[in-house]
Amino acid sequence: MLDDQHIIPAPQPIPEAFIVYEITHDFYWEVKYREAMENYCQWYRAMAEKHQQELQKMQRDINILGWFYRGWR
Repeated sequence: MLDDQHIIPAPQPIPEAFIVYEITHDFYWEVKYREAMENYCQWYRAMAEKHQQELQKMQRDINILGWFYRGWR
């Protein structure tokens, strides 16, 4: 006598439409991810350049605070 609790149904094949959908979904996700990464990299380069320019400008400024500390030494 067979016990119904031990019968395991055979796995059903996945329809091709679902496979195509998953591949398409993954492709568009990858494109979106790469575009977001490229946008971030462009923003990061722009910020780095801006900060370099600000640093160079600050290095040319007069060091007023340094005048006050000269008297303390």
